[in-house]
Amino acid sequence: MKRVQLEIVLGTVFALMSVGILTVMAFDEKNRLAEFEQSQRAELIEFGAAVYEINCTSCHGSHAQGVDFVAPCLRCEELFTTRLEDIGWDGGLEDYIISVVTTGRQISTRPAEFVGGGSPAMPTWSEKLGGPLRDDQINAVAAFIMNFEEWALNPDAIPTPIEEVAAVDDPVARGFTLYNQFGCGACHTISRLSAGIVGPALNGIATRAATRVDGLSAEDYLYESIVLPSEYVVEDFLDNLMPPNFVDLLSEDQLQDLIAFLMTFEEE
Repeated sequence: MKRVQLEIVLGTVFALMSVGILTVMAFDEKNRLAEFEQSQRAELIEFGAAVYEINCTSCHGSHAQGVDFVAPCLRCEELFTTRLEDIGWDGGLEDYIISVVTTGRQISTRPAEFVGGGSPAMPTWSEKLGGPLRDDQINAVAAFIMNFEEWALNPDAIPTPIEEVAAVDDPVARGFTLYNQFGCGACHTISRLSAGIVGPALNGIATRAATRVDGLSAEDYLYESIVLPSEYVVEDFLDNLMPPNFVDLLSEDQLQDLIAFLMTFEEE
């Protein structure tokens, strides 16, 4: 084989090898970019979960399961199937969530079902409108909520909305967990813990509860207020705002744990 022919053959081989290598790299790059995007989305969802835990659990529940008569479930089928049609939103669901979180709700769109956490029904969260959250935090919360779609559309895969409280020895600690999990702070104020205004403030409730109803101890009054909320309505507050179904949602032991937690708040 002449030198020129050998160079042509080797050049062709190297060219074919280069094309092959570039083709393999191109496929690998596509997979690498997909993996990178998936990783970035996972980090955004994780960030959104942290933002949600700090800012949203009091109204929407610790597992986005919603709080009866306060705020809707954010991990249920209705949000992912019919909500946009119901309110006439033409865009995508994630953009809708971002819009709602950004501007809040002056009044509830479903007042018969959810009154919200106060007035307005849902606060403005964007710092551009006077709220506490940056755009990246709002986008992260939206990504976190969108992550529930797979479970929402496959009910058999949904974890129990409210997990059992960890088996700890301290009933006050268990009661504190229940207070947060069941969204009590959406309606009630406790200094440095929650800032709800729909229901009475609970600072000093252990002292006041003993004076509310003749013949009822503080513990009995708190018990009755949870399971039969219309039996005694605190002055200046409306009846039927306290959900009447906590007697069904909480076991007897959980009720006692929640009362033990509330009994730690005495008048100073």
